[in-house]
Amino acid sequence: MTGLPLNIDIQQILLHLLNFAVLFAGLYFVLYKPVRKIMDEREEHFKKLEEDANGKIADSEKAKAEYEERLKNADSEINAKKEEAGKETFAERERIITAANDEAAKILEKAREKANSEHDKIISDAQKEIAEIVNEATEKIVLDPKMDTYDQFLNAVNKE
Repeated sequence: MTGLPLNIDIQQILLHLLNFAVLFAGLYFVLYKPVRKIMDEREEHFKKLEEDANGKIADSEKAKAEYEERLKNADSEINAKKEEAGKETFAERERIITAANDEAAKILEKAREKANSEHDKIISDAQKEIAEIVNEATEKIVLDPKMDTYDQFLNAVNKE
């Protein structure tokens, strides 16, 4: 064996280098590749999760935009229905008012007819009573010769 100063043996150094290379290769294939593979798979998994999350965020923003659009449409639809209901209410109110006015006119016409009938009856009764009073007064004036004609008439009217 050839010795170098400081007791260094080249064969020993080469053997250690070979052991180191075999150990390095073994560790590379046994540890580094599987760990690297797991790390790559994990990185791919997280990229996929991030893409899914971004897709879901985009979908939710799209759904939000659609919801807001439908909400705007619902507001305009509600306003249109309110306007339509207002028009229907106005038309119904006008119909009811017209019907009430017609009914009031009929009631007033009946009341006028009844009042005219009562008026005519009262006038007729009054005319009959006046005729009777005049007849009685005339009879008293004609039949009672003692009294002055004018006084007899006044007395007859006062009695009635």
